[in-house]
Amino acid sequence: MKSRVTWARKETPSPAGSPRRSLLIRGGHVVDPRNKLDEVLDVLIEGQHIQKVARDIKPTKETEVLNAANLVVTPGLIDVHVHLREPGQEEKETIATGTAAAAIGGFTTLACMPNTIPPIDNVSQIQFVMMKAQSEGYVRVFPIGAITRGQDGAELTEIGAMVRAGCVAISDDGKPVANSKLFRRALEYAKTFGLTVIDHCEDPELAKGGVMNEGRLAALLGLKGIPRQAEYIMVSRNIALCELTGGNLHLAHLSTKESVALVRDAKKRGLPITAETCPHYFTLTEDAVTGYNTNAKMNPPLRTEEDRETILAGLADGTIDCIASDHAPHTVAQKSREFDFAPFGIIGLETTLGLVLTHLVHKKVMSLSAAIAALTDAPARALHLQGGHLSPGAPADITLINLKGKHVVETFTSKSRNSPFIGWTLQGKAEATLVGGEIVMRAGRLLKKPDLH
Repeated sequence: MKSRVTWARKETPSPAGSPRRSLLIRGGHVVDPRNKLDEVLDVLIEGQHIQKVARDIKPTKETEVLNAANLVVTPGLIDVHVHLREPGQEEKETIATGTAAAAIGGFTTLACMPNTIPPIDNVSQIQFVMMKAQSEGYVRVFPIGAITRGQDGAELTEIGAMVRAGCVAISDDGKPVANSKLFRRALEYAKTFGLTVIDHCEDPELAKGGVMNEGRLAALLGLKGIPRQAEYIMVSRNIALCELTGGNLHLAHLSTKESVALVRDAKKRGLPITAETCPHYFTLTEDAVTGYNTNAKMNPPLRTEEDRETILAGLADGTIDCIASDHAPHTVAQKSREFDFAPFGIIGLETTLGLVLTHLVHKKVMSLSAAIAALTDAPARALHLQGGHLSPGAPADITLINLKGKHVVETFTSKSRNSPFIGWTLQGKAEATLVGGEIVMRAGRLLKKPDLH
């Protein structure tokens, strides 16, 4: 009998004896990159799964009909880089509030990073996150386990046990694995489970003490800079170790032109590498730090206009596979400290889709289908997650999008509001979010938590 590799990669059937709900999403513009669909179609849901995608599906008397005219219907958005802060920092965010923010933003699946307090570095922590998500979450949550115990970079965690418990990737995000031999072992061991290793690409000694991009502006502001070399030196090392081991490697939050070039070359050589960037790296530059704006303090830091343009080019040509929010909530008090002492990071679950549509799709940097792929199919493939497509039998995780709806970024469902995009006008937003066939958000209102057992 074949053993189960991980809970997260299994589709959980509806509970025995539960009624099969039938829902027809009618007349929406279906964009499903994996199945190359980009036309007006109907989507029929039976229970928690997709039954059929076709023209003019006839509902039965028991079928609920959701009118999607003038809306785009996509696979549920997937964010592979989120900090939910629970356990240990619940004043910033919780699994309940973070998943609520995700549902408002159109995301149906989150992969949460392990830098909690204590870190998600063992089976009990994996189980805690999954149980909390099942009982309190509005969307699916798949935990990412730490590469090293305590994220201290010295000793590998029990990766196999965490995989069996449900982790979908490993990372010491926020702390790069500086020891090259240890990172090699992580890639080799993860490969035996078909697991992806995610790395925060930063040379810790080069970056030590830095708070923004190193350059003229940092000198003018009297702030210690983080040189761009701190990122792409580690990108280069990680690519070399990926080539050595053949392990699946995912490079987080790319920010420099050199990193994009290195990934492009590695992909040409056929290496098993995926990469992500975040909306702040294709919409902002280091100039946002002017005035000591701590909501523009992030790691890796915002870079130059040339870097921003190269990130756009990397998204346009597919070098960068995924768009992730790197949702990193902090309290107002923490972000109100002096720039040197304020924490890195911004929230993003509720602004990512609007920024992608406004600055990539409407500006014709990417087609709608390509942008949706970077938010659905590519993240699912990178971490081998269920979902990311609308094939029959797939989980009925769906996002309905209003491409024309303009809105000003003002309020948040997240516990935190550390965003540099407050006051921005965005065009395009999630109109409804469905998880497991249940409508969890509609017209900006949370409706119900799905049954994810």
